[in-house]
Amino acid sequence: MLAVRKARRKLRMGTICSPNPSGTKTSSEVCNADWMASLPPHLHNLPLSNLAIPGSHDSFSYWVDEKSPVGPDQTQAIKRLARISLVKKLMKKWSVTQNLTFREQLEAGIRYFDLRVSSKPGDADQEIYFIHGLFGIKVWDGLMEIDSFLTQHPQEIIFLDFNHFYAMDETHHKCLVLRIQEAFGNKLCPACSVESLTLRTLWEKNCQVLIFYHCPFYKQYPFLWPGKKIPAPWANTTSVRKLILFLETTLSERASRGSFHVSQAILTPRVKTIARGLVGGLKNTLVHRNLPAILDWVKTQKPGAMGVNIITSDFVDLVDFAATVIKLNDLLQEDTALAKC
Repeated sequence: MLAVRKARRKLRMGTICSPNPSGTKTSSEVCNADWMASLPPHLHNLPLSNLAIPGSHDSFSYWVDEKSPVGPDQTQAIKRLARISLVKKLMKKWSVTQNLTFREQLEAGIRYFDLRVSSKPGDADQEIYFIHGLFGIKVWDGLMEIDSFLTQHPQEIIFLDFNHFYAMDETHHKCLVLRIQEAFGNKLCPACSVESLTLRTLWEKNCQVLIFYHCPFYKQYPFLWPGKKIPAPWANTTSVRKLILFLETTLSERASRGSFHVSQAILTPRVKTIARGLVGGLKNTLVHRNLPAILDWVKTQKPGAMGVNIITSDFVDLVDFAATVIKLNDLLQEDTALAKC
């Protein structure tokens, strides 16, 4: 019977979103659209902070507009250089950290999204955009894409982490929060005890969206969670060895209660890194050759109160990142089975 259940789960979690004419499965084509719904019943009562959940870094940066002004997250020196058209083309190679759209990331199994937002100079309509060096799509468009997926997959839960705000005053914040309300409505989960949040409790309340807002403005709205509830320590290194050491250290220091935990399994380019790989860009210079080693570290991890929780990566489609993180939850099943014996 156990073998049958596992086979059914694999069928549900490994369907193909977009069939490949060659008949092979690439990592971007394997569909984990309903992986949370497919978890075995005894994990439905486990706090979400104990599950292994795949996330993406700079989740929105699959498209940036090289024709737009340089973002307010950049220095004045970069803004002056960007008057040269070639500079923006090169910036794009280092601003893009994902290949997949929100919908494609969701179908691949990504459930945590790292979001940075900004107003745009000269815009009179208070519109808010995603940003990473260059402006991305409108936040509203991204929210609607996510909501469409959630409506079709009512048992999937997502984390939207708004952690950087640029050129935004109180009016901009109110506009953004209103957009969030309009997009998700009753799907929004009010801030509460982290330990009380399980798949079962969220399903019973028909809640699917947790919004984390790293700004004091969160206090005005019950559905905005404070940023301190989802710490995401940043290694800020180009070295895989130093990154893994940092991830291990911060996991050992993780609070056992009261918050989620994000392990940022990402490498960050230095100025000299960019100078050496100027034309190659982030993916070809830093990510592509190092991601397999980072994934090897992920495979050795275990979820739980003091284990990994949310793990993020750049270019989540280059390796079987989401599927690897999701599979870690099988270790929780093994622990439960051993306890019953």
